[in-house]
Amino acid sequence: MTASAPVVKYAISYKLNGERRFEFALLQSPSAEEALAALQKMHSGSDDVISDVKVSKAL
Repeated sequence: MTASAPVVKYAISYKLNGERRFEFALLQSPSAEEALAALQKMHSGSDDVISDVKVSKAL
């Protein structure tokens, strides 16, 4: 088993179908790509459009 980056709780701000939304997710890095993948899992099975993804460390 290889060592992996620590998992940290991040706040993700994004737009869902043009409406501003916020979620929290456990991610290994604050990258928009990883956050988008997490959001796509949360909203799977729908035709929702996810855009304007921004990640910051949760307080």
